[in-house]
Amino acid sequence: MTSVKSEKEDLISDFKQHPKDTGSASVQIALLTTRINGLTEHLKAHKKDFSSRVGLLQLVSKRRRLLDYLKREDMKTYKEILEKLNLRK
Repeated sequence: MTSVKSEKEDLISDFKQHPKDTGSASVQIALLTTRINGLTEHLKAHKKDFSSRVGLLQLVSKRRRLLDYLKREDMKTYKEILEKLNLRK
């Protein structure tokens, strides 16, 4: 469990905007991306797990909304996030 927690803390430290930042759009997008990648790998092995597939679609939708918000508000940060997370756009 500590490895997951430390990975999450590392991810937050990479994307935070200020020292106490844990919930900005960029941090949320990074955390969602790691969860999406993990679920994608899970679904490759378990093709009939439809409840996980529904959860994956919800996470992708939430990330999409956050990316749209970031694109509207701060184009520079939006482009940096896409580049760091290797998201295509």
